[in-house]
Amino acid sequence: MTAVRGQKPGSDQLRRQCLYNWDVASGQTLLPKVKRKPPIDKTEWDGFFDENGHLAKSRDFICVNILERGLHPTVRTEAWKFLTGYYSWQSSQDERLTVDSTRRKNYEALCQMYQKIQPLLENLHRNFIETRNSIKYQQGFHEMVMIFQLMVEHDHETFWLFQFFLQKTEHSCVINIGVGKNLDMLNTLINFLDPVFAEHLKGKGAGAVPSLFPWFCLCFQRAFKTFDDVWRLWEVLLTGKPCRNFQVLVAYSMLQMVRQQVLQESMTGDDILLACNNLIDLDADELISAACIVYAELIQKDVPQSLKDFFL
Repeated sequence: MTAVRGQKPGSDQLRRQCLYNWDVASGQTLLPKVKRKPPIDKTEWDGFFDENGHLAKSRDFICVNILERGLHPTVRTEAWKFLTGYYSWQSSQDERLTVDSTRRKNYEALCQMYQKIQPLLENLHRNFIETRNSIKYQQGFHEMVMIFQLMVEHDHETFWLFQFFLQKTEHSCVINIGVGKNLDMLNTLINFLDPVFAEHLKGKGAGAVPSLFPWFCLCFQRAFKTFDDVWRLWEVLLTGKPCRNFQVLVAYSMLQMVRQQVLQESMTGDDILLACNNLIDLDADELISAACIVYAELIQKDVPQSLKDFFL
């Protein structure tokens, strides 16, 4: 990677040079290629349980394997029920059947209760409809729910899995809760790991990072080739491995893909945003690997307390 404005590249910049490859045709820096490991398939997943349906492997063992390898589509639905908290990691097969039945009944009860109180809420609370519409049209929610519907069969499963997904990911895709925090910490991370890039983003490139909020609202779903890639990243977020709030390391890794182009062409904020929006058809395994490398680099340093609190 070429040094900017005569500055001698530091060790971190040289490491990035080894990880990312410049693609002249697209003007982007390509993610490092990774050797794919076979995902956890049905046979292996079933082997994680004893004769009573209790997990014989630890939660940590399973989560690390999901981080490193991912899940085969045939086991994804059941595995996600553990990852989200829909099922307890300590539950038996019989207990999970009971949980399924209880979740369905609770969902149906909530729907019935809402239908009964909706007219009352609309009459007594003037801002009810506005609040409801704000929730309904929060950017990304509609698309995310549709992706959950592709994974599961029943409405109650979609409802609870989506609800628990938001909780497990600390509402990182919710505007006014997690999105703003993600953007703040992304700025902090850039300032700490890449001061040259940070300086440009404060100057001529000002406004670029705050404009990346759709990455978090949509949980990166528009950046990938397939739904399998989307699920692959989301299940890693659910594992909590290698750290909390992994989505910010993912966003940092994506910014690194346009870094060289941004600095060489001295891009403005609008041009940077356009370049970032052109990051599509990415491979989830490659992006996860790149973000894990950033995390490995981060923990070797004397990290500011705000980053420690956010990631650890």
